[in-house]
Amino acid sequence: MSDTPDTVVLVHGLWMTPRSWEHWVAHYRAEGLTVLAPAYPGFEVEVEALRADPDVIARLTVPETVDHLADTIKSLDRPPVIMGHSFGGLLTQLLLARGLGAAGVAIDSAPTEGVRVTPLSQARSLFPALRNPANRHRAVAFTPEEFHYAFTNTLTAEESRAVWDRYAIAAPGHWVWEYGLFANFKPGAQETWVDYRADRAPLLFIAGEKDHIMPPAVNRSNAKHYDRSPAVTEVYEFPGRDHWTCGAPGWEAVADHALEWALRHAVA
Repeated sequence: MSDTPDTVVLVHGLWMTPRSWEHWVAHYRAEGLTVLAPAYPGFEVEVEALRADPDVIARLTVPETVDHLADTIKSLDRPPVIMGHSFGGLLTQLLLARGLGAAGVAIDSAPTEGVRVTPLSQARSLFPALRNPANRHRAVAFTPEEFHYAFTNTLTAEESRAVWDRYAIAAPGHWVWEYGLFANFKPGAQETWVDYRADRAPLLFIAGEKDHIMPPAVNRSNAKHYDRSPAVTEVYEFPGRDHWTCGAPGWEAVADHALEWALRHAVA
């Protein structure tokens, strides 16, 4: 049996569902790969159902999400390539830290614990969730205008509204508060901590020059934390691309670069 990965696992981020990967699933399957896009626990229903009843979003935890994704990966015959977008990039790092995957790609990744870079555009993007402490216990949605600034700032307002209509859901406010604000100030390891010195599968960070919510500086700082790891860690920045890089025009270049790098660096 070949050691080359035959499966790609795509992990969605916050304010999104597996639907956000629909183009990538078809693209990679056309390459002959098996492609899985698992939902977070309870997110198996469609976007419209989660909008109508977001209670499952508000109650979700990071540990149960990582366990759920890990169980999916462990059920495979050989280690897959793991790719995650935004908070899915953070989850990808947590999965690699568990010894899972043959290679990982973190796209516009949310930072793991210890990354303290917070550009102004990121603070502005997350403000709708952070402006009210009561949001810690709610599912928090972006308005179309807030979504345009945070996710789709290189698109027109009309184009952004079409993306919001098809893909956007609420996010667990607890995650935004806990991992976007508090984790770096609490003593001891929190739920998004990784051992930056440990060995693991190769990891590529892909950043977008125009990304407001997870700017390149955040991705570069996250990658630099792995300097003492013996594992391969690289960063690649796409010019002119925003946080919606996996769906905006030209997404094929991002998908092809991610797959080519992952298969070239994959370990058995």
